[in-house]
Amino acid sequence: MKANFNSLINNPKPVIVDFHALWCGPCKVQSPILKEVAGELGERVRVIKIDIDQNQEVANQYHIQSVPTLMIFKNGEIKYKQSGVHTKQQLMNVLTSII
Repeated sequence: MKANFNSLINNPKPVIVDFHALWCGPCKVQSPILKEVAGELGERVRVIKIDIDQNQEVANQYHIQSVPTLMIFKNGEIKYKQSGVHTKQQLMNVLTSII
């Protein structure tokens, strides 16, 4: 997964990475918000979901200590990292400064 993950985040358009877990209640709240943002922005952004229990190596590499944690990468660089549920407006504000 690590090599594949690196190729996914090394992209000129922003890549939102949702570090989540199946047992996490707030993660279930975050998921439809991400789908809505992705639907609105279309090809200008990509969303990928990383289950921390199935991808512990990647989660450890980025020091993920709570879920949900959203990270936004552009050209392989971390542009944003924050834990907790994000509203649609919060995400759109962050993405506007990155896109």
